Amino acid sequence: MEKALAHISEDGTRTQTVYEHLSGTARLAGAFAAPFGAAQEAAYTAWLHDIGKYSVAFQQRLAGGAATDHSTAGAQEAMKGCVPHIQAAFAVAGHHTGLPDGGNRRTADAADATLFGRLKKPVEPYDGWREVALPQSAPPDWASRDPLDFAFFTRMLYSCLVDADFIDTETFMNGQAAPRGSGVGIRSLLEKVRAKASGYLAAQSSSPVSCQRNAVLRACMEKGAHGAPGLYTLTVPTGGGKTFASLAFALEQAAAQGMKRVIYVIPYMSIIDQTAAVFADLLGAENVLADYSCADYKSLEQEKLTPAQYRQLLASENWDAPVVVTTAVQFFESLYANRSSRCRKLHNIADSVVIFDEAQTLPVSYLLPCVSAIAQLVRHYHATAVLCTATQPALEPYFRQFAPELPLQEIVPDTAALYSTLRRTTLCDAGELTQEALTAQLCALPQVLCVVNRRKTAQEVYAALPAEGSYCLTTLLCAADRRRQLAEIRQRLREGLLCRVVSTSLIEAGVDVDFPAAYRELCGLDSLLQTAGRCNREGHRSAEESLVYRFTLEGCGVPQMLRQNVHAMQYAAGCTAALDSPEAVRAYFKELYFARGEAALDTSGILDALRKGISGCIFPFAQVAEQFHLIEAPTRTVYLPVGEGKALCEQLNGTVSRALYRKLGAYSVACYAQQFQALESAGALEPLPNGSAILTDNTLYDAKTGLSMDVETGKGLFF
Repeated sequence: MEKALAHISEDGTRTQTVYEHLSGTARLAGAFAAPFGAAQEAAYTAWLHDIGKYSVAFQQRLAGGAATDHSTAGAQEAMKGCVPHIQAAFAVAGHHTGLPDGGNRRTADAADATLFGRLKKPVEPYDGWREVALPQSAPPDWASRDPLDFAFFTRMLYSCLVDADFIDTETFMNGQAAPRGSGVGIRSLLEKVRAKASGYLAAQSSSPVSCQRNAVLRACMEKGAHGAPGLYTLTVPTGGGKTFASLAFALEQAAAQGMKRVIYVIPYMSIIDQTAAVFADLLGAENVLADYSCADYKSLEQEKLTPAQYRQLLASENWDAPVVVTTAVQFFESLYANRSSRCRKLHNIADSVVIFDEAQTLPVSYLLPCVSAIAQLVRHYHATAVLCTATQPALEPYFRQFAPELPLQEIVPDTAALYSTLRRTTLCDAGELTQEALTAQLCALPQVLCVVNRRKTAQEVYAALPAEGSYCLTTLLCAADRRRQLAEIRQRLREGLLCRVVSTSLIEAGVDVDFPAAYRELCGLDSLLQTAGRCNREGHRSAEESLVYRFTLEGCGVPQMLRQNVHAMQYAAGCTAALDSPEAVRAYFKELYFARGEAALDTSGILDALRKGISGCIFPFAQVAEQFHLIEAPTRTVYLPVGEGKALCEQLNGTVSRALYRKLGAYSVACYAQQFQALESAGALEPLPNGSAILTDNTLYDAKTGLSMDVETGKGLFF
């Protein structure tokens, strides 16, 4: 038994026995699951995961023989005895190929890829395992009380197993442990935040804005240090210092509760670099991991990585860092994923403080699955969650569904007074305007922001403005050009130069700009207030002179996707005269969710699939992972041979890598199928095997306005 091998080093000089691998993996998995009371069950699962390697067939495989299934044996073993360990069976069966669907217990046969099919599959004898006694264990009582509890715990158990398996295998193959976890402890980071906070709090200022920011900071530090783990809201108007204050809360809470990390969840990639850079400057770059698809350390070939970048790359696999900054897409899609590459970090969300920045952006179509996941983390996995925003969504009734014993607690005691003191703009109704009238009003102002609903409208309004100091921001621009334009916009605003910006809603996603005036085409209240947050952001002017106009454009109806948002805002306006008040925001979100109906808050039926199964298939982990996509994007990518993108596009004709595609992300535009087809039919694209394409007619891309649809004139724009 002890001579049965699990791994042989690449140079063939070292071996690891199955027993050594199982014991090492069990030790790690048990430690990973300890924060949620499942150390023994995780260790039990790990002891089983590779017992199929005791078979003669697998030992022959190591010597160059045919591939053999070594996962099914452990899954079958987990289901034996008087108390079957079905969650362990799921984890073991999927530790290489991904969590399988459960299938149908009665109709499944040995050929099915489902768990119940695998349980009927003949396996190679693994008799060597019989000499090792399995540890006694059972899942926590709460882990099987409800199908949602069962499914979430299964993913967490799976995460512990696959991360432990990866690390133990990697350590053996490398001959030493990889240099992970270089960051310092939570308490050391807290001291840095306290030092900066003391500077703010000690400064004498008569500014009402500074006084209120300090009040927010004090409240966050006090509640973080003394509040119990739970569900919190941090409702602070734009410019109230909530980013630093929420970080202070998180570190105070983590230190007080013995938690291991802080996870900051941001809705859009466009602002993740901005937030991560602020945290890195304060806490040290080695302590902050920015995990998203275009992160620098993921865009380099491994041999070009510095030691620090290599540690970041390893940490990104399982979020082994004290502070993680990631996107909502990465966070929630991982929680409903079934593949080991996405799931191995999940156990590190336990024992964490999770800040959801701009919480109002939680996608309505997946609102209930997102709320359910947050509730699971807080109820069972020693996590604290904070919904942080200027426009707090009305989520109390939905959290009550999933966590009735956990009230939502507001961190700042008097939000009404806070909003009154920090009011820095005046909302005005400009009524219906012709496009010419809108342009004239924009031209009359030296610095102004105008946010519209359609990219076509943005292009048309921009074309009518004087060239000097005018900008057009849409997703038709590649990320590199958007970043360049935003840098120019900020510089012109600081220097008092002409600066007129026409943008789609992308500028509302936490982009840090400060205009003296703004216009917003008819939209939802959350979007209106986010636009207002780009006006008089620093409070250098009075609210009375910082006007934010909402307007409708003659001949432009409300887009279908915004109609319910507009209805909800009109409802809120009928409830209170002050649209920029917490009362109006609550009325808006309550009406928005009510008008859509509960079915529209889980349009893919994710929770019903986990509760009831799909067409007789119970616990359809693989099917749910396939259906859960926060951003429904039926788009195709067009790569642009502009700037640095030109050399990168040339490399697409040779051997490509994931790193190359990540780099090209900054020089790409996502096109809807009809738009892609129009460009392809005009001969303006060079198709690539993966369904994307390279733009071959550079006259169709302008660094100021983006990719054009009019292949004859180069002046059209996507609808």
